[in-house]
Amino acid sequence: MLKKVFILKVFVCCIVFIAGCGANATPGEDVHEWKMTITVGQGSTWYEGAIKFAEDLERESGGRLSIDVYTNEQLSAGNPEAGVEQLMDGLKDFSYNSSIIYAGIDPRFGVLSAPFLINDINDAERVLNGESGEIIEDMLRERGVEPLGFAESGFRQITNDTQPIRSPEDLDHLKIRIPSMGVFTNLYRTQDADPITMAFSEVYTALQQGTIDGQENPVDVTYSSGLEEVQQYMTMWNYVYDALILGMNKELYDSLSEEDQALIKRVAAEANEYQIALTREKEEEQLAELEEKGMEIYYPSESEIEEFRTSSQPVYDYFEDVWGADHLETFQREADGSGEMDE
Repeated sequence: MLKKVFILKVFVCCIVFIAGCGANATPGEDVHEWKMTITVGQGSTWYEGAIKFAEDLERESGGRLSIDVYTNEQLSAGNPEAGVEQLMDGLKDFSYNSSIIYAGIDPRFGVLSAPFLINDINDAERVLNGESGEIIEDMLRERGVEPLGFAESGFRQITNDTQPIRSPEDLDHLKIRIPSMGVFTNLYRTQDADPITMAFSEVYTALQQGTIDGQENPVDVTYSSGLEEVQQYMTMWNYVYDALILGMNKELYDSLSEEDQALIKRVAAEANEYQIALTREKEEEQLAELEEKGMEIYYPSESEIEEFRTSSQPVYDYFEDVWGADHLETFQREADGSGEMDE
């Protein structure tokens, strides 16, 4: 009798173990539980894209490949740059991070954030889907990150509580909160503004108290943070395109079977496409709501944009050696479409 009970217990333990390996996983197959972080919270399209990626991967792998998604850079105490370094070092497995964060670690990535380089969605798609995108992917692999494609945070727009920004002169002595990245610091100083870096969590209070006059971010960030309550004007100048990188630790990626690699790439591409569509759809709704709440949305003319582009040329001169003259030429050519053949 005792022998039968022992055998029964062993059988139950085996069943529990197999179930823990995934609902549909085949015994003997590799089972992985991974961690992924995003910089922002659950209300973001970043989160929606990450969750789709995780859920689709688990379902299509039969439960063998699962991902826990952590918001607000929880694994790096809220520090996005530290989070990217964790990804590079293999201390976490996946992340959605802005290319701007990568530039804070390796300034070569800053070429993707060159001011007024990418001016609309068509420019962005040519760059990211062309040779320029391959340059970024090669740099990622050099830093230990396997690129799983690009998603989208959107174009960065500027807000303030004084006036619409129509010309470089409107930036004179304006205290603007910016990301901690050389391109941004150099640009705003070139425009005689006063760039200030601070944690984004402090921005609302700083605007409310007048410590800073304005800030710049994609529409979704401005909207979801309620900044229309302390900012009267938003200028839609599309001065920097903010690409998201869905990255995976390269050593981990290389350790997987070709079948799992192909599955991850396909599911990632679908998640990125979903996130991009959702971001663009929401931005239209958010702009309408911001106007309803009293924020004035200003769209500069082509001649005004050209004036900003001309005034930002010193940034290109300063960073050309860092970005590489050949790489910069490729980005500029693909951004303006000058490398395309006439139909």
